[in-house]
Amino acid sequence: MNDLPNGPITSKPLNQLTELPEKGVNPFVLMFIVIVIVTVLTYILPAGQYERIEKDGRSVVDPTSFEFVESTPVGLLEMFSSIHAGMIEGASIILFVFLFGGALGIMQATGALDSFIKFVAVRFGTKEKLLIPLMVLIFASLGTLIGSAEDALVYIAIIVPMTIALGFDALTGFAIVILGTLATGFISGITNPFNVGVAQSIAELPMYSGMGLRIALLVVFYIVTVLYIYFHAMKVKRNPELGEYGKFMREEHGQLDKNFRMSKRHSAALIILLVNFILLVYGVIKLGWYISEIGGLFLLSGIIMGLIGGLTPSKMANGFISGAGDMVSGALIIGVAQTILVIITSGGLLDTILYYAAGLVEQLPPAINAIGMFIVQLFLNFIVPSGSGQAALTMPIMAPLADLMGVTRQTAVLAFQLGDGISNMIFPTSGVLLAGLAVAGISFTKWVKWVFPYLLIQVAVAIIFLIIAQSIQYGPF
Repeated sequence: MNDLPNGPITSKPLNQLTELPEKGVNPFVLMFIVIVIVTVLTYILPAGQYERIEKDGRSVVDPTSFEFVESTPVGLLEMFSSIHAGMIEGASIILFVFLFGGALGIMQATGALDSFIKFVAVRFGTKEKLLIPLMVLIFASLGTLIGSAEDALVYIAIIVPMTIALGFDALTGFAIVILGTLATGFISGITNPFNVGVAQSIAELPMYSGMGLRIALLVVFYIVTVLYIYFHAMKVKRNPELGEYGKFMREEHGQLDKNFRMSKRHSAALIILLVNFILLVYGVIKLGWYISEIGGLFLLSGIIMGLIGGLTPSKMANGFISGAGDMVSGALIIGVAQTILVIITSGGLLDTILYYAAGLVEQLPPAINAIGMFIVQLFLNFIVPSGSGQAALTMPIMAPLADLMGVTRQTAVLAFQLGDGISNMIFPTSGVLLAGLAVAGISFTKWVKWVFPYLLIQVAVAIIFLIIAQSIQYGPF
């Protein structure tokens, strides 16, 4: 069924894709080191507790209720059993990753995705520079408008081979998706329901108020992201040996057939995939879909594409198994990352850390209180990488704290969304990041080295916007 010509890019067979990159520190090793450290901290740091109250159907912290309680250090056996508990906590995302991987395996078995990649490579052969700003804009829009995060994993396996076929590398494709969706879109949160929506609700602000400054933030982050990726992509284009190709392999001798055309079967299958993405956006915005519905939609689309592509039921089943197997490392790392939060919560440290963090912000000079909030949120994201989860945990404290320090609540929300979003690009507790790296076959240490200068630029931009917000009394209040 696969009638593609030989091209300059190939990938490993699906049954070999579960291996993580050998270069750099294995992310499971990083996670285990962090797990051991936080377990030891349960014996050192005092345990504390805030009372939780129900507000608008959500459990939030009462900021006046903190008290130290009896310590509950985590034992050796409990540390290891917490890994299972972490898997349970992350089960919904883990199963989504497996389901998506299986659906993608069916789609790959039709040959339609490979055909599309070849087609785009031919069409953009002389215009590939337009691809980066266009694709970043698309993914940034998904992140800022509907809060795309976990579902960004869907696109990595499609975009990465495409960028390699155009003469770039896996880092280029991975960065287009992840930096576009998370570091540009999700962080700016124009109408993102998962960070800004939840935080503003807790802070009792009008929903999606203060949109003007967030639009300006999106524009600045978009320009920074496009330029950062573009300079790297052009460097690889000039010298392919400088590229990072992950689990994909670049062949020096292959050339694309400039007369390549997709078959009718492949074209029809790709129309189904396009309809899938349209339904996904509609379902998330209008129907409140989350990962269960998204995973089901992709599975349905994969089966329909398989039928159109002429696959037998057995071939579709084999494609599903191979595709799900491809996602093993990425799925498991999500559960291991959740273990850190399980141990910190079991040891009674979560509220203690929050209490001391809020106390540090109170001691800062008034001119930089907002920056202090940002730094606190930046580091709290290590233990609570969920945007909505961090908002529910910290905003009940940060909102009244902002009132006491003369900082507007809208600025406090801005500090939260910036701190939550920026650190997602580098913290190993971010399940989406590590799962995405596993899909692309890029090592965590390689990624951190590449993205760190970009992270520093983001921090500088964040501080500038917080200074502006504090100086104009960013509101309405």
